Amino acid sequence: MSETALAPAIGKVDGFRALEDLVCNTLPSSGSRRMYRQGLRDFFGWYQASSHEQLNRNVILEYVRYLEANELGASTINLRLAAIRKMVRAAADSGLLPRAEAVELASVRNVPAAGIRVGKWLDLEEVSKILAAPDAGKLKGKRDRALLGVLIVCGLRRDELVRLTVEHIQKRSRRWLIVDIQGKGNRVRTVALPAWVKEMVDTWAKASGITAGKIFRAVHKSGAVQTSLSTAAVWQIVQGYAGKCDLAPLSPHDLRRTCAKLCRAAGGDLEQIQYLLGHESIQTTERYLGGKQELVNAVNDRIARPDEGSGVAPGRGQVR
Repeated sequence: MSETALAPAIGKVDGFRALEDLVCNTLPSSGSRRMYRQGLRDFFGWYQASSHEQLNRNVILEYVRYLEANELGASTINLRLAAIRKMVRAAADSGLLPRAEAVELASVRNVPAAGIRVGKWLDLEEVSKILAAPDAGKLKGKRDRALLGVLIVCGLRRDELVRLTVEHIQKRSRRWLIVDIQGKGNRVRTVALPAWVKEMVDTWAKASGITAGKIFRAVHKSGAVQTSLSTAAVWQIVQGYAGKCDLAPLSPHDLRRTCAKLCRAAGGDLEQIQYLLGHESIQTTERYLGGKQELVNAVNDRIARPDEGSGVAPGRGQVR
């Protein structure tokens, strides 16, 4: 089979859909499926418009240059490349492309990011503020307080949170754990559940009558508890309380980053934080924490203000 073997499939709309489905059907997360599908459709659209007659490594490199010329960030470009790699590997697995050609097509490297994105996280005072925001006297408030507590303290992803069940929570070695939660890349991990967060979960479960199955569920206006909760709803819940506490914009992933930052600030071992978050490599965890740059006790806090006679810096980000 020649290098043009995949071109007929890519040249037609039906071929687009077949390849999209080939890729997306292997992804466990609805969020990943959505992002990969969007990335593949962007690539397919560009490929058609560029009138290429064959798909090869140079074509993919040209697509990368096109994305860079449109000022897309490294993370967005690398996500598109990940979708393309998965597509050619799936095509090879299905016999649509020789394995050697798939390896060649998948060999395009990621675009290096310029610097390190710090992202957003909360300090302890802000955590206390947002956890106190839900009305604990109402059913939704009990749910939301437990939901925020698990996101912040256990570092779960949104899709992991909505799939969390009563059966996942088990007692081992005289402490509560979230056992065998399946995360990104189908990796399974076990997460410690501190007693005070377990109390929040128990308060919600008792009030809602949940004894089995999914823990976090939608609550109807009538007060009826539904069977599940969507990841979009989790986003809206976090955004709502962030706005109420003057912490917006704030995403569920920022709460996951908050978990990592607070663990590290409390002296947590980097490798243990990696296990907690379910990262494949410790380098990912380092990038997640913003590298080794110290931003709380920043080095430039030591620079004295020139118009102050004492020559002593105000210290630790103090604003005057």
